[in-house]
Amino acid sequence: MMPRAPSQVPEHEWATQWKELQPMLRKVRRSMATVRALPLRVMRVSQLDSDILDMELFDILKEQLWSSLSLFQPTIRERFEPELLALLNFVLFKFSVYDSGATYGAQLQNLKYRNEWMHSRALESIAKDAPLSKTQKILYGLFTVGGQYAWIRANRYITEQGWGELDESEIRNKVYRTLQAGEKYWKAFTLINFLVFLANGRFRTLIDRVLGMRLVYAQKSQNRQVSFEFLNRQMVWHAFTEFLLFLVPLINVEKLKLRLTRMLLPKSYLVSSKGYDQLPQNQCAVCHDAASAETDQMQVLDFTVHNPYQTNCGHIYCYYCIQSKLSVFGDEWPCLRCGERVVSITKRLEKADKDADEDAKAKVEVDDKGNHGEEVEEEKKEKDKDNKASSSS
Repeated sequence: MMPRAPSQVPEHEWATQWKELQPMLRKVRRSMATVRALPLRVMRVSQLDSDILDMELFDILKEQLWSSLSLFQPTIRERFEPELLALLNFVLFKFSVYDSGATYGAQLQNLKYRNEWMHSRALESIAKDAPLSKTQKILYGLFTVGGQYAWIRANRYITEQGWGELDESEIRNKVYRTLQAGEKYWKAFTLINFLVFLANGRFRTLIDRVLGMRLVYAQKSQNRQVSFEFLNRQMVWHAFTEFLLFLVPLINVEKLKLRLTRMLLPKSYLVSSKGYDQLPQNQCAVCHDAASAETDQMQVLDFTVHNPYQTNCGHIYCYYCIQSKLSVFGDEWPCLRCGERVVSITKRLEKADKDADEDAKAKVEVDDKGNHGEEVEEEKKEKDKDNKASSSS
């Protein structure tokens, strides 16, 4: 062992041993590069569920956006719909994939993206995952946000301009046919990628495969987070909804509402508020009430009672009007003229009344005729007496 110079820094023993182990470590690395490691298994259903959750979240936010724009002119939504959807997609991309390396649906499924280009062969199943590079994130945003916006806007412009109806020799028609063929090829490649994904479970979408972005577990010790709380809540609400759909038709809501109104408000207010107690006897109050609910009241001109029926309180209505009210409200419907509950109705016998009036008139006429006959006989007797007196003289 050579003597150490006074100015030379003493070397630690572990450093010397580390240098001696470098050739052996290089051999181990080379051998590991040729050894095929166990494949990383990520459940396909978790990856597909994350995609469904992302779509549901996007639909919820889109509905909120449309409802907020309902106060403005509808032309604003129709004109700027691609830009608004692109802005919404960009916000979701910025706060999910770009910032945390995973979509919101993937985070709920305990998944995240990793740079698969850094995990080839033996490095596929190592404990530490390589994060996405900035280039991968930017390209992912360009493809998912910018590509979708450009495709929607181009299709809308081409459809409005009618490029597909031009002559085949036109350049615009060729561009239209090229885009249509490109869409078909994209759908075909997407289908092939999905079938490959079902086979090996590595890349869920075609964009993920091109960019080398693979969904893996965020926490290896917890492969899948399955919370049955949401499922139980959905089952309870579904059963409750089915029960309400069965129960509501059996409950007469209008009758219940009318009963509460009669309990809370006095009878005099119910009658005087509409003023139907001042209508003539031959006018149907229900017809007036139906006409007042119409926007154009001039369409209903005749409110005369037809086929009259009399209620237990003594007021007259059309048979159709009163029967329709009783079929809906039952015995809780109040008379519009006096406020009493209508329990029963009877047909008004106008014919009998008319016959009685006619009989009375006929009797009066007969009496008049009888009196007139007696006067004529007395006149005849007086004339006979005068004739006899003149003849005797």
